[in-house]
Amino acid sequence: MDKIAVLIPCYNEAVTIEKVVKDFKEALPESTIYVFDNNSTDGTAEIAAAAGAVVRHEYQQGKGNVIRRMFREIDAECYIMTDGDDTYPADNARAMVDAILDKGVDMVVGDRLSSTYFEENKRPFHNLGNSMVRKSINMIFKSDIKDIMTGYRAFSYQFVKSFPVLSKGFEIETEMSIHAIDKNMYVTNEVIEYRDRPEGSESKLSTYSDGFKVLMTIGRLFRNYRPLAFFGVIALILALFSIGFFIPVLVDYFRTGLVAKFPTLIACGFVMITAIQSFFAGLILDTIKQKNRHDFEMELIRINDEYKDKQK
Repeated sequence: MDKIAVLIPCYNEAVTIEKVVKDFKEALPESTIYVFDNNSTDGTAEIAAAAGAVVRHEYQQGKGNVIRRMFREIDAECYIMTDGDDTYPADNARAMVDAILDKGVDMVVGDRLSSTYFEENKRPFHNLGNSMVRKSINMIFKSDIKDIMTGYRAFSYQFVKSFPVLSKGFEIETEMSIHAIDKNMYVTNEVIEYRDRPEGSESKLSTYSDGFKVLMTIGRLFRNYRPLAFFGVIALILALFSIGFFIPVLVDYFRTGLVAKFPTLIACGFVMITAIQSFFAGLILDTIKQKNRHDFEMELIRINDEYKDKQK
């Protein structure tokens, strides 16, 4: 088991990967640097190996697929995950490692948004998207994570080995954040100085398609992690529609003694039944979620015992 593992997912980062590897070797000389190459065609893997990194490969395209491979294959007391594009400084790595190893933190979030991100990032829609995602998740899940989509994080062994990677692409960071919030893991924020990509290095993130995937991921995780709230909102909306269209029918009935709009009355009944079904679906799923939380805590105990055995 490594003491510290630096994990760098890469796809065509030949311009910057050598500097990233050397910076982290200097900042954390006792660490093992792993570069997981994701079908690069520009020699990224060869450059990383020459710089002293341990190079491995993931042939399924997508950052989520790379992180799944990294988390399965690497055992370490502390993990640092960063990008290969030289946008995250290695200077903060030591403080992030200390939080994991000395304070029992499960995830340290490299917070770009509280420092230089909005000045350095030249893509305004990315700035807007990051702010929207942060505010929506902190509001929905009642959390205080300062940067939801940062690729610079530190993890404990328990987090890495208990995190189910479901996303295939860049929405993986959102999934990590919500998983940590829902499972009541110890999360802290480390303010970092973000710098934009150097000239010649191109972002792989698509503002619109990947942004849409992130929003869909938030919706899916809201449904999965807070089913009572999700289906409760649907039930409330349907109930209000049903009542709103039923009131005129009821007023006509009191005034004339007749039901003049039977189709509306029938539709209102079906919509109200759907609202009731939605509410009870949320109630049942919330009960299942609570059982899953119990099972997860027991799984953490098993992982912690496994961690202690590997340290011997």
